[in-house]
Amino acid sequence: MEAGRGVAPKNQTFEIILGSSSMARREILAEMGYEFTIMTADIDEKTIRKEKPEDLVMALAEAKADAIVMRLKSSYQLEEISRPTLLITADTVYGLFHLNLLFEVKSYLHLIGIEVVVYQGTIREKPSSEEEARQFIRDYSGGSAQVVGSVLVTNLVTGDRKGGWESAEVYFLDIPDEVIDSLIEEGIIFNVAGGLMLEHPLTWPLVDTVIGTADCIMGLSKTLTEKLIQEAL
Repeated sequence: MEAGRGVAPKNQTFEIILGSSSMARREILAEMGYEFTIMTADIDEKTIRKEKPEDLVMALAEAKADAIVMRLKSSYQLEEISRPTLLITADTVYGLFHLNLLFEVKSYLHLIGIEVVVYQGTIREKPSSEEEARQFIRDYSGGSAQVVGSVLVTNLVTGDRKGGWESAEVYFLDIPDEVIDSLIEEGIIFNVAGGLMLEHPLTWPLVDTVIGTADCIMGLSKTLTEKLIQEAL
């Protein structure tokens, strides 16, 4: 497992596993002052569908937690845990309905995150072509957005789970064609659900207003995560 470290480590009596490859989530957790290791969950997100974004992000976080627990059991790592151990999974949904965009620890902590996008009631995942990616981003231009993000904390010793979700609103400026061209040429958007990374240096300046917290939009609410950690310990 890869290790991560907060800029100002807390005197934590538990370990943390971040179950996500998201750089944004790594940075947020580090900013919270936690030391952590990283694992990822191998699940097929396309098989999990819910009508409401709140239900979807919670279901995905639960599926990732289940996958990680099974992985730990199969490798006998779960049996070796002797300290209070928390597994944190998270998910973030970006949804766009017309011009409204909807947008996820160890005495042992595990944090996971994935993203999907809902556009006019249809789930949007990673763009499969340049044409699709371009259309995705154009749809966001000049629109308003709501971000829905979940966090789930599983105590691997007791089996208890604490979870919840938060939302935030985002208002975008117009996204110029040259920015869209640069994002597509760079290629990273093909690895992101909905084809848009809000934290990208080309994208973030085009966010006009945020109602809520930036960390919720980036994929991990600091306030919610801290609250659930304390409840699960």
